[in-house]
Amino acid sequence: MKAKGHQISISQITLFELSAKAAKYVNNGTLLPETVTEGIRAIVYEEELEKVQVYDSKILLTSFKLRNALTDFVDCLIAASAINTCDALITEDQEIHKLTKKNGINKLIETTNPDFKLKTLNEIL
Repeated sequence: MKAKGHQISISQITLFELSAKAAKYVNNGTLLPETVTEGIRAIVYEEELEKVQVYDSKILLTSFKLRNALTDFVDCLIAASAINTCDALITEDQEIHKLTKKNGINKLIETTNPDFKLKTLNEIL
């Protein structure tokens, strides 16, 4: 993607969320623990993949503002990371996609990053 002029980023909280979801599959025997750790390591050590720190003050402040619109604070951190550092957030999370329909969120996005867009994977392929 970088060759096409795009920088791909991932919020560090997403690594936690991936690990937590994978733990369910490890627990029920669908995934091996080694498979999960190998996948997480591949993301962590991929140099071209920017890792966004969620404890940045701007990201945290945006997260607190999103908390009124999203019940899951991890989703607030993911969305705030993208709003503050990216042109788009590509996600299949329906609650995050509903953000733009919530009161005051479009103004927050416009004042933070007016070029920001929420997209699904199908929308960019």
